Amino acid sequence: MPQSMTFALIVGNRGFFPDHLAQSGREEMIRVLESAGHNVVAVSPEQTKYGAIESRAEARLCADLFSKNRDKIDGVIVTLPNFGDERAVAEVLKTAALNVPVLIQATPDDASRMTIADRRDSFCGKMSVCNNLQQVGVAYSLTARHTVKPDSDLFRQDLAWFAAVCRVANGLRKTRVGAIGARPAAFNTVRYSEKMLAASGIDVETVDLSEILGRVARMSDSDAQPKLDQINSYVSTQNVPAESLLKMAKLGLVIEQWMAETHCTVSAVQCWTALEEYFGVVPCTIMSMMSDRLLPSACEVDVCGVVAMHALALASETPSALLDWNNNYGNEPNKAVCFHCSNLPKHFFTEARMDFQEIIAGSVGKLNTFGTMAGRVKPGPMTYLRISTDDGYGAIRGYIGEGEFTDDPLDTFGGAGVVHIPDLQELLHYICENGFEHHVAANLSACAGPVEEALTKYLGWEIARHD
Repeated sequence: MPQSMTFALIVGNRGFFPDHLAQSGREEMIRVLESAGHNVVAVSPEQTKYGAIESRAEARLCADLFSKNRDKIDGVIVTLPNFGDERAVAEVLKTAALNVPVLIQATPDDASRMTIADRRDSFCGKMSVCNNLQQVGVAYSLTARHTVKPDSDLFRQDLAWFAAVCRVANGLRKTRVGAIGARPAAFNTVRYSEKMLAASGIDVETVDLSEILGRVARMSDSDAQPKLDQINSYVSTQNVPAESLLKMAKLGLVIEQWMAETHCTVSAVQCWTALEEYFGVVPCTIMSMMSDRLLPSACEVDVCGVVAMHALALASETPSALLDWNNNYGNEPNKAVCFHCSNLPKHFFTEARMDFQEIIAGSVGKLNTFGTMAGRVKPGPMTYLRISTDDGYGAIRGYIGEGEFTDDPLDTFGGAGVVHIPDLQELLHYICENGFEHHVAANLSACAGPVEEALTKYLGWEIARHD
């Protein structure tokens, strides 16, 4: 079920254009927004003429209303049933300073009704509104078509897209990442800047792995029983030692308790190879369960990786995974194998089972590596995203694109799938030439558009789109 949003609505009007269009346009837009399950904050017809905004006084009144509802508002929609007063629109947004995404919509003229009584000129007015918003430094988004009827399938698509933009932009600005354990020494690739993330509203809460394991040691078996039941109902655990399952349950419960205490909603966990050597399990299934509940969790303390996972999950409202760009697929230049060993959410698999980690088992022993999620990624659309804090460049950078998981044959271990991406070789060159990591976040949806919009326009990150 898509998340219900609350949109602040600005209805543009201009006196020497037909103001009855402002009245009918406001009513139509509110009807469309509410029928889509959203809430609307707007001045009433009793407060301003037809509930539209034209004068400075009306703009101030509207801005005050928005400010009072600041904590509720997810985004702003500017609707132009006629040309509108561009200064008034800019005044509202500048004064309210909501710091949420803004969508500009203009209603098209009817070519058979172009007399002074019904002519809109919204086509032109939209350009004037955008010009004024540029002048006052307010970021905004546009509908796919320059003009579009509110009560149309095209605008409903715009609205769904814009809701995703709002979820990503607002959600990331409120993110607290739980960094559980130190970055594995062998993984320089996942180094990052906490300060650069904090500048975008993303905070990182760290905890030493010893503290987590200390809490686990103090936990009774009976306290962990509910989490153990959840694990057994989540995935097939046949042939997994009972002792390993109990350790996983305690670890999972402690991590969830710590995240609740610190108000963290996403996590990046140290794995390789401290947990295996000194505790005797891998954390993959616990992390998979969190990701499957839209609480993304990344391995190897890849904080930027989990932020990318979270962005995709916010947009699609479905689970994300962190994968390796891992192998070529035969001689197919536009196909590759994406793999992890794995903590992929169950949502990604055709079917899954719990297994041991075959790579680490060679050095720490099979009995110390149970807990991976093994299976084949199901075919379908996919969006991929990587972000990095580039200290030398002084910006958060990344790339995004869409492709698909295929049903091509693949006989391997862990969690894996074959991806098809147009012009993949060009993308791989871009990754290597710009020094991006081998990890990439993936989501089983086509959501690159709203994620790119949110990250570039509203967070100010430099994201390259691979088409």
